Amino acid sequence: MTGRRRWSTEEILDTAAELLRTSDADSFSVRKLAAALGTDSSSLYRHFRNKTELLRAVADRILLTAMDGYRPEGDWKQRVTTLALRLREAFGEQPQLAGVWGRFGSGGTGSRLVMEELLQALRTSGLPDEEVPARYHRIVILVAALIASEAGIGTLTPKEYEQGMEQFRVAVLGADPEHFPALSHFARDIRPLGVDRRAAFEEILAAQLAHIEAQMP
Repeated sequence: MTGRRRWSTEEILDTAAELLRTSDADSFSVRKLAAALGTDSSSLYRHFRNKTELLRAVADRILLTAMDGYRPEGDWKQRVTTLALRLREAFGEQPQLAGVWGRFGSGGTGSRLVMEELLQALRTSGLPDEEVPARYHRIVILVAALIASEAGIGTLTPKEYEQGMEQFRVAVLGADPEHFPALSHFARDIRPLGVDRRAAFEEILAAQLAHIEAQMP
């Protein structure tokens, strides 16, 4: 009698990532993953203790992808910016997983590589060591929030995106000047959230780094 196939950890994570491309963390389940692999849930619990641990491992692979081939160059601000843009690009390829990272985090090798580089960059900035952890925390929150925000738009179908654009046009261009005078005044210059996201990402991050620099002794 042929025994049931044993799936490797990498094969399990590959399949989980594929499922998460078309769903989200809430609808994803170990049971669905087991069904996709043609096995039962108990066999997967030999690799991961629970769903959260599995999701963290999937998100960590995105961080590993972002750090693949990375070499620190430039001053501390350039290093932080390059790192943030690499994370943005990596999660842009799999936007469903950005929410997983923002919600569950990661404790694997990818996470440690990102943390190490960011902390190293901040140490070279001239900040006192006692201030580095707090500044690190603020940058991570900002980058994770920006990436998750973009990911939400990235998961829309073309039809959903167009419907959103139409609602935006109605809400902005159709605003009653009597009740919404400022909105009516700026209506033709207000851009949808999905427009010019990279420039906005870089500008917001640059402002945070400039704030850090201004606080240095």
